[in-house]
Amino acid sequence: MMMFFATGMLGIIIGLSPIAGKEQTMFITFMGVVNIGLGAFFTFIFLTQEAKAPDKRKKKKKRD
Repeated sequence: MMMFFATGMLGIIIGLSPIAGKEQTMFITFMGVVNIGLGAFFTFIFLTQEAKAPDKRKKKKKRD
């Protein structure tokens, strides 16, 4: 997730700066926005997933 956000921000910064050529600025900026969107999507999926139930087969039973 962090990789998507980092490359998205870097792509937007490079796309809007004069470093990139005249033809590639819009394309690089657009790909940065796509990366930010993917990072947001995967963050949403990660934060809304259900908690996994512990596996009862591996748990030791207490004997009284």
